[in-house]
Amino acid sequence: MRGMFTTRRRRVLAGMCVAIAASVTGCASQQEIALAIEDVNRDFRADYEKILAVYGTQRFGANRGAVFGAVRVALTRLGMRIESEDAGLGYVNAVAPAPRPLDVAEWNAAAAKDLPRMREIARRHVGLLSDFIRFEPEGLQIVINAAVVEAPAGSEVSLTMRMREVAPPKSGMPRREYAPPTAVAIGLAKIWAAMDHELPGARIRR
Repeated sequence: MRGMFTTRRRRVLAGMCVAIAASVTGCASQQEIALAIEDVNRDFRADYEKILAVYGTQRFGANRGAVFGAVRVALTRLGMRIESEDAGLGYVNAVAPAPRPLDVAEWNAAAAKDLPRMREIARRHVGLLSDFIRFEPEGLQIVINAAVVEAPAGSEVSLTMRMREVAPPKSGMPRREYAPPTAVAIGLAKIWAAMDHELPGARIRR
């Protein structure tokens, strides 16, 4: 009974939070909300590009075919589904429901780190509504693109990571285009670690 009461109470509180958020949303115009999301996207995109510049590309001392195969297996092991590929071009496109390739704990840790900054940016446009903004993985897919090309002494792999909406968020708030920067960094690190598992000792450290 106690457990049922706790669950019921949580549902009631969650419903109250949604209702409060909806009422606060009415205090901000659609233009203000759009400007807030635009600013967040701009800020997160800058971080995303910096992270990719440092961690988005790695070299491996193995032929292109072997590295291409390792990319496919590594992404699959992390819960991604290969949506399209072209071995001739060295291209792999993989998708999975968010927060893959992160687990829930990793996603929550990333959100805890990046959410205060997102709310601070949004607050300039929407005021108190920013306190109800959160990272919502529900209804999102993570899309990873990998490109494998020949490079001196082996092959080079470049990755990108974006979000794709497949269902509207429960909060009704507009989606961002870019994942939390910390989530991107964690995801890339996991993919490279999975590649190291498939090609032990092959990665050329910078």
